[in-house]
Amino acid sequence: MFIQDTPPDTSAYMIAGYSIFLILAILYLISLFIRTRNLNQDLAVLESMKESRLATDDTPTVVKPTAKRKPTGQKARRSKPVRKKVIKKK
Repeated sequence: MFIQDTPPDTSAYMIAGYSIFLILAILYLISLFIRTRNLNQDLAVLESMKESRLATDDTPTVVKPTAKRKPTGQKARRSKPVRKKVIKKK
C-alpha cells in the first residue's frame, strides 16, 4: 500500500551546520581576545600618561566653569515670547 523508502541521508548537512557554527564561535572568541588585548594596551598607555603628568605637575589643574549669577535682591527677568506675523492671502 505505502511505498517504504529509506529516509534521505542528511548527515552531510548536519556536519556542515555544526562546522559553520564552530567556525563562527572561534571567530567570535578571537575577536574578544583581540579587543581585550587592545583595551589592556590602551589602559597601559593612559596610566603611563597619568604617571608622567603627575611626575611633572604635582597638583592637577581643575577647570571650573564660570557661572554668571545675578546679584542678590534682583528678580529674574522673563523674555517676551516672539510672535510671528501671519499674512493671509486673499
